[in-house]
Amino acid sequence: MKIILASNNKNKLREFKNILEPLGYEVLTQSEAGADIEADETGTTFEENAYIKAKAAYDITHLPVIADDSGLEVDALGGEPGIYSARYAEEGKRCAKVLSKLEGVPDEKRTARFICAVCYINEKGESFTVKGVCEGKIGYEKRGTNGFGYDPIFMYGDRSFAELSAEEKDSVSHRADALRKFEKRIKGE
Repeated sequence: MKIILASNNKNKLREFKNILEPLGYEVLTQSEAGADIEADETGTTFEENAYIKAKAAYDITHLPVIADDSGLEVDALGGEPGIYSARYAEEGKRCAKVLSKLEGVPDEKRTARFICAVCYINEKGESFTVKGVCEGKIGYEKRGTNGFGYDPIFMYGDRSFAELSAEEKDSVSHRADALRKFEKRIKGE
């Protein structure tokens, strides 16, 4: 089954393909499907933003669409950066900003989670949204070279997400959790 990913983010595309293709889905980017747009993320939740992105691509293609909105919530920062994760600081400085704000915060108060809301719209325009979560902590420095975004500072056990292989991350990540829920929902389980 073909499914349009309402994103042009190459890292997200790789993760979606790694998780969905073994399940029988052919994942196309929105630009490959002729919907080369950038939806305005005006929602106040991950779920709303995922729907906005999916609906924008669906309105152009009228094909099954999947979109996600994801980010990092840090408890000691009152949930920041949250839905503003991608806009929290300029590219390359987001991890440093979080680490700076957490300076002096003890380990037990560095709890955080990655959240991913996935919205699916079928060819009839019917939609549903699922949410995945991965709990962890914020480390004290960037570690590892895999992954992207906040992965180098997000500790899952004793390793950062950027120290995990793609296969390891794809089995435990917030996106994997959401996509497992998506698969169960689409199969009617």
